[in-house]
Amino acid sequence: MAPAITQAEITRAKWDKLAPRFDGMASLGAEKRWKPFKTALFSHMQGKILFLALGTGLDIPFFPGGQDITAIDISPKMLVEATDRIAAYDGTIRSEVMDVHEMPFAPESFDQVFTSCTFCSVPDPVGGLKALYRVLKPGGQLFMFEHTGSKHYPFRQMMDLMTLLSEKIGPSMNRDTVSNVRAAGFEITEVDNIFLDVVKTIKAVKAG
Repeated sequence: MAPAITQAEITRAKWDKLAPRFDGMASLGAEKRWKPFKTALFSHMQGKILFLALGTGLDIPFFPGGQDITAIDISPKMLVEATDRIAAYDGTIRSEVMDVHEMPFAPESFDQVFTSCTFCSVPDPVGGLKALYRVLKPGGQLFMFEHTGSKHYPFRQMMDLMTLLSEKIGPSMNRDTVSNVRAAGFEITEVDNIFLDVVKTIKAVKAG
């Protein structure tokens, strides 16, 4: 009997398949639209930084220069696509193929964690956030640019229906990421809605 396929293997295969065409899907409009908001969020980078789900590196041009960044992604093919952007960055980016649920980093390894449209796709979002909590130093900061579900009619119902299809090929559209951040133990310091209550930035801290 063949061994059962793990959730990590399913997730990796999904994003490996999307990698060659991901830039065309994501960068034509969305990246230009969200650039000022991402640039403002990433401007807070300082210290030892973990960036979760680097993908093809579309966010790298929005990073401030001179930073010390460890960037992980579950998809090796995504990181291959990111090679040129990593090389062009004016600072240090170490990229590693890694599942957030199984990070080998020691506890309290990082000063900050950044995510960008990531927790719509992490299979166990609260578990993934708890893993980030573990590797942050006490007082360490979490900065997130995320799209989430909506609490308002008819967007909530629309996004629930969209998720039935979208999660088969990529992200879920109806996650309650703010509640998940709290459930993982973080203290939320700020939530800014950028588009309705769907696209938002979330800032949180590991109290201690």
